[in-house]
Amino acid sequence: MLRVVSWNINGIRRPLQGVANQEPSNCAAVAVGRILDELDADIVCLQETKVTRDALTEPLAIVEGYNSYFSFSRNRSGYSGVATFCKDNATPVAAEEGLSGLFATQNGDVGCYGNMDEFTQEELRALDSEGRALLTQHKIRTWEGKEKTLTLINVYCPHADPGRPERLVFKMRFYRLLQIRAEALLAAGSHVIILGDLNTAHRPIDHWDAVNLECFEEDPGRKWMDSLLSSLGCQSASHVGPFIDSYRCFQPKQEGAFTCWSAVTGARHLNYGSRLDYVLGDRTLVIDTFQASFLLPEVMGSDHCPVGAVLSVSSVPAKQCPPLCTRFLPEFAGTQLKILRFLVPLEQSPVLEQSTLQHNNQTRVQTCQNKAQVRLTRPRPSQVGSSRGQKNLKSYFQPSPSCPQASPDIELPSLPLMSTLMTPKTPEEKAVAKVVTGQAKTSEAKDEKELRTSFWKSVLAGPLRTPLCGGHREPCVMRTVKKPGPNLGRRFYMCARPRGPPTDPSSRCNFFLWSRPS
Repeated sequence: MLRVVSWNINGIRRPLQGVANQEPSNCAAVAVGRILDELDADIVCLQETKVTRDALTEPLAIVEGYNSYFSFSRNRSGYSGVATFCKDNATPVAAEEGLSGLFATQNGDVGCYGNMDEFTQEELRALDSEGRALLTQHKIRTWEGKEKTLTLINVYCPHADPGRPERLVFKMRFYRLLQIRAEALLAAGSHVIILGDLNTAHRPIDHWDAVNLECFEEDPGRKWMDSLLSSLGCQSASHVGPFIDSYRCFQPKQEGAFTCWSAVTGARHLNYGSRLDYVLGDRTLVIDTFQASFLLPEVMGSDHCPVGAVLSVSSVPAKQCPPLCTRFLPEFAGTQLKILRFLVPLEQSPVLEQSTLQHNNQTRVQTCQNKAQVRLTRPRPSQVGSSRGQKNLKSYFQPSPSCPQASPDIELPSLPLMSTLMTPKTPEEKAVAKVVTGQAKTSEAKDEKELRTSFWKSVLAGPLRTPLCGGHREPCVMRTVKKPGPNLGRRFYMCARPRGPPTDPSSRCNFFLWSRPS
């Protein structure tokens, strides 16, 4: 049996959660090994690795028992990227980065590119520069003992941002290039599996809120999938495209079979998502060899879940990994010179060492003599003017000459003290004055205390009280507007419950309230 799994991992370097037997030292390198063991597949295809060539480390790239292949984004760091990990018993005979062949090295490539005359060289380079496709070609053996060729196309298709129409054009051109390459491989006699994140929910059953989406069936991505795929059901007589959606072949009417959920809205809790990840196989391969196609929604760690399939074939491993394998990269193969290589001291002959030592001693003696001469000729602070010498710290605390000082010879006129003028002369007046003074001091202390209390209450008032949502009367959560526009950066309150279908009373209500500026 051959088990293949695909997963949009949403960043291979980030600590992955939800995998069995988590350790306190949850580093990304250890997590990758645990994930491969958890998925237990012969071939694991990862999308959205978000790693570039300069950020790829050896523990991430080389995992014991596997040979790996990476495609990097050449335009942006921490963006896109795909990777394929093959067990040593499923080592491919060829591997290639990209769909157009522009990044092919002519050594160990897959080949079979088809007619790409409708694309310009600049367009092909742009489509392949985001690190969205990786091909590995394997030899498989059927139960009848026949050896055949199987090509896996690991893809992370572009997302069409509604605010950027040019990205929809880019997405459709990528789809077209993917179809040309896959059909060329089929025409050359190879079986083909397209697996990964296609970023399109094909049918209404693949999207939770399809009935409320305007022109759902008219979406260009769904029309492209209609042309690529055969009609549902493995035994259906009306086939259109050369490929079959393997999951719908085995589960044609399964509802709620989603692979992607919004992490911001917590939609996974109520399974409010869509199916964007697929394992597509050519018709002959799916009908003859596919034993199962599955989703793994229980595997956490990303906003996507893994998908996969099981084939009733065995892999025939290649004797040597293709040149694209990461273990052949200069930084991992030990052929790249490091800066420490140039800092190793070279061996010198005894005569040269002695002459060098004598020269160093002479230079050291001459330096000491020069320093001594400089000290003798340097003037001391007492020998130069006070303006040039180093000032004493006490000089900064002496009165400034610009401030007039009272002369000790001048006598100020003596004035009678206020206490003398206000002192009562009779015992009754003394008692009244004492009471009045005590009341004045008490009132003054009370006013001062109230003033201090009101001041600190205004300073340390804390955040405003969190409002309650209208649907559940529960405390709301505060969010910040990140979409460019006039409200960018503003904060608002909304229901804290996860997003779900409007008919579900346990899902988020439509409460909304702008936060008052503090």
